[in-house]
Amino acid sequence: MKIERIEVIPIEVPLAQTFWGSKYSMSERATLITRIFTDCGIVGEIYNGDEVHTQHEIAKIITEELQPMLVGEDPLLVERCWEKMQILTFDILRDRKLVIMAMACVDSALWDVVGKSAGLPVYKLWGGYRETMPVVAIGGYYGRTDQELAAEMEDYLEMGLAGCKTKVGGRSPEEDARRFKAMQAAGGEGFVLMADANVGYTPAEALEFVRLVGAESLRWFEEPVHWYNDTRWLRDVRLKAGVPVAAGQSELSRKGAGELMASGAIDVCNFDASWGGGPTEWRRVAGMAAVYGVEMAHHEEPQIAAHMLASVPHGTYVEVFHPDRDPLFWGLVANRPPIVDGTYSLPTGPGWGVELDADYIDRYRQDR
Repeated sequence: MKIERIEVIPIEVPLAQTFWGSKYSMSERATLITRIFTDCGIVGEIYNGDEVHTQHEIAKIITEELQPMLVGEDPLLVERCWEKMQILTFDILRDRKLVIMAMACVDSALWDVVGKSAGLPVYKLWGGYRETMPVVAIGGYYGRTDQELAAEMEDYLEMGLAGCKTKVGGRSPEEDARRFKAMQAAGGEGFVLMADANVGYTPAEALEFVRLVGAESLRWFEEPVHWYNDTRWLRDVRLKAGVPVAAGQSELSRKGAGELMASGAIDVCNFDASWGGGPTEWRRVAGMAAVYGVEMAHHEEPQIAAHMLASVPHGTYVEVFHPDRDPLFWGLVANRPPIVDGTYSLPTGPGWGVELDADYIDRYRQDR
């Protein structure tokens, strides 16, 4: 089997409202659909990322630089293809992150080819550990009253979700604690809550937030401190507050994620395959995490994250957004598995098992 060509389709969907995190906002949901065509008729296809401002640059890297490298290669030799692509990251005069995200798109599509060739879902191709995963929302954005936040949690309960990762770090610890408690009361007993500061707090503010809500209320505290000394400060928050700490989505490689583990900074690694080089690199990070006794998570992207998390014993939760925040997962995926009693069933089809809605693609594609 040989790779014949690679196609990339940029998608952008306007959101009904702007969603505010600690230091950022989102008004559109964007992604790249990557298709790898082979000489035997198998087509690997999946979507990755949420890069509104850089998606066309990433697509150009795939079609103009990665495609010439990979045409004629055997797509089943994923490690070989990954190593060939990595050469582009050695250019110190360019933005390495864009290349790594382009690699992630291609790497993900390669694994779809492998799964379809073998007739197996990707998570079973990797050995598999479970066939269902607990699923939580990412929500609790700013700009909503306590009553609206409570209603949002009630929506998640009606959707069958097991919990929510809520946004903090953009206000004072006292205000964020009040917001958190409103969501906690609405979710009720058994509703899992995480807090995600998106590197918004100082260490002292992070510790104060935990003191106000109680460490026992948090499944984990994600990216609680500013990025510029995060390894040391993550460790400090973890040890001083006695709360599980999650981080890793901002890392671009196994090196950064490994340093977080080796320094005792995290309990949960949420390395993002779409930002960090693809599932091939994520699985390397997951192997390190198993050695250090660190759990594995994944920053959103349920269409690929479910397979990765289900393939290892130390996987945690699949993360989804409310349909208003991520219309792609709820509209682009034509065969989305149902969510029942807080669990997400893994697709049974080969590869990623994802069928994309052609009409939805035509409506929102940005290359015409």
